[in-house]
Amino acid sequence: MSLRKSGARSVPCPPLRGITFSPPSSVEGGLSASGTLLGGIFGIRKASVTHPYPVLPHAVDQPSPPVKAAKPGFRPEVQGLRALAVLMVASYHIWLGRVSGGVDVFLLVSAFLLSLSFLRKGEAGRSLQLRHYWTHVFNRLLPAAAVVIVGTLAATVLFVPRSRWAEIFSQAWSSLLYVQNWALAADSVDYYAADHSIASPFQHFWSLSVQGQVFILWPLLFALSAVIARIAHQRFRRVVLCVFGAVFAVSLVFSVYETYTNQAHAYFDTRTRLWEFAFGTLLALAIPYLKPGRGLRVAAGWIGLAAMLSGGFILDVQGQFPGFVALWPLTAAALVIIAGQTGSRFGADRVLSWGPLVRMGDMSYALYLWHWPILVIYLAWRGRQEVGLVGGALILGLSLILAALTTRFVEKPVRAGERHGTWRRSAVVIAACLAIVAVPLASGQYLLKSADDRLQAEAELNYPGARVLAPDYDGEPTGVPVRSVSSTDPDSWGSLPQECSDVPDGPTDPVLTSICFSTPNTDSAKRTVLIIGSSHAQQWIEAVEPMAQAHDYRVIALLKGGCVYGDTVASRSEDCNRFNEAATEYALEMKPDAVIAVATAAMPEDAADPLVEGLPEAAQKLAGEGIDVIGVRDNPRFPFNMQVCAETNGADSCTAPLVDKQSPNLPTAEDAAGITLLDFSDLICPEGICSPVVGNTYVFLDDNHLTTAYAASLADEFDRRFHEAVGW
Repeated sequence: MSLRKSGARSVPCPPLRGITFSPPSSVEGGLSASGTLLGGIFGIRKASVTHPYPVLPHAVDQPSPPVKAAKPGFRPEVQGLRALAVLMVASYHIWLGRVSGGVDVFLLVSAFLLSLSFLRKGEAGRSLQLRHYWTHVFNRLLPAAAVVIVGTLAATVLFVPRSRWAEIFSQAWSSLLYVQNWALAADSVDYYAADHSIASPFQHFWSLSVQGQVFILWPLLFALSAVIARIAHQRFRRVVLCVFGAVFAVSLVFSVYETYTNQAHAYFDTRTRLWEFAFGTLLALAIPYLKPGRGLRVAAGWIGLAAMLSGGFILDVQGQFPGFVALWPLTAAALVIIAGQTGSRFGADRVLSWGPLVRMGDMSYALYLWHWPILVIYLAWRGRQEVGLVGGALILGLSLILAALTTRFVEKPVRAGERHGTWRRSAVVIAACLAIVAVPLASGQYLLKSADDRLQAEAELNYPGARVLAPDYDGEPTGVPVRSVSSTDPDSWGSLPQECSDVPDGPTDPVLTSICFSTPNTDSAKRTVLIIGSSHAQQWIEAVEPMAQAHDYRVIALLKGGCVYGDTVASRSEDCNRFNEAATEYALEMKPDAVIAVATAAMPEDAADPLVEGLPEAAQKLAGEGIDVIGVRDNPRFPFNMQVCAETNGADSCTAPLVDKQSPNLPTAEDAAGITLLDFSDLICPEGICSPVVGNTYVFLDDNHLTTAYAASLADEFDRRFHEAVGW
């Protein structure tokens, strides 16, 4: 199949009222003759959409040179719109470290074209053939996705540090099964992080996962609409308007709320995105009644194109999407679709119908699939946080080459074979794609786990960590490979076995109930130790819990990421201040024997770790009730990932003097009134040198956290120093 150029003249369309699809005879309702209706984000292959009004003859413009005949109803400007949008997505990711809003454009276009097909069937009273639709859609999506997943896994093994393999393997499953968005939402991944070198190479599959879920849900909603229309004796189109109008309203309200309260989760949440698809469906319903003159269509096309290109610069995508602000790219795309083929040489469709851009649209799905893993793996391999102009051009060039090869040798053969196939044949292709990924992926995970289990069995002997610094240590850990640790592995963070909701004296304030954890010895413990704070307090659980077990203490932890413990201060967020207020109230109510918090805040670039603001004030409140407050000095922080640096360049290349990472002295007793300070810097950076590896164990999980293994190796010394401090 070759793409036919669309020159200056518009493609003639019959003057029909409404919009119709021209599906191939073997793939009814949902797939155009030239390809899939919904190839992932960009898999709309030559969508055959006729204009809702006649294309006017050139009343003023001079006739353009004749062009080759195109398929009747083919909308080259839609194909060009997709191509331009995917180039925006890739360029913003590669050079700007921003999100362009291009993905939102494709969400709308996907739903728009999907809805046209089912509207046509529903109004004709024909079967929606859901089984047929689902198998053919995923038959188009999975082959290219499977090739990219397998290729990314191979590149991961070759170029990415081993510490990240387990995380990437897990996300490969999520991507293959179209649940990647939920995996990222659960981790509250920052999609806008400037440092893509530590992002997942499968992170971009979030949008494909959302679409895959909608490809299953939307036909069901159309089927429901058909049933309601039949039972209530209503017009199918009217019922569809009510059903999808309700989806639009409910989802938009929820999207605005969740974006405001938990934006990192909202970005990946399918429920916050449904209104964007519903927007496309409502546009499909409305467009037969939208009949502006040619002058208005010319203006609409250019306004829509300008808005789409500028949105990523003008909008605060990081802080506001996908709330109501996402209406910007959706409205922009809608204006281009409404403008359609203007019949004017001054129309935006002349640009969007440019031959090379139209041809680019044919491989836009594959380009989207390839550009992100190439970018992330390149950055991880090179140990960089961004690419320059030349490096970015090479990444984009390689992405285009792989996209062209994938389109030519994977997508096109699948489309050609589908023309004479059945839903059973499509199901076989889907099963084969799943197997192509699942077999090597499961094998890799098994081998990785076996190796880790073998190393774990030798942990005490070969991975002493800080224990190697003890005067009486006589082991021989040298020569044994260091075990890699992934920051996305739940086992990489300190944890306690029981949620406070299951214990009788847990907090009742809803601010704390979901982030409180406890050891199970609620009745028999001799003493109670309360840990309060951020992940930097959480990492010390691995040192505190062994001490507690040895002395029959109970440990409770109140943990909120990014929120250090202290009294209310203006520099912290309202959410963090509310947590700290509730934590102090709970501590005063239950009266633990001691509270442990992080006392200082280290800087990644400066030799400074000042006292945490508000901690002395909070400590004095607790001390007034006889509660010992133990402030642990913050561990050094770095401007790069220490573990990745060691794996890439060797541990000796990633050291730093301790004097360059901390203030010369601890805070004075006057400044830290009510706080007993503990400093483990001599064990974290022995002999004044901060190294990624001590005692054959990684010290640092990333650029600012200790690994659980190293924190656990500090348990004996933590026990000794803690009891000296509290005098128990």
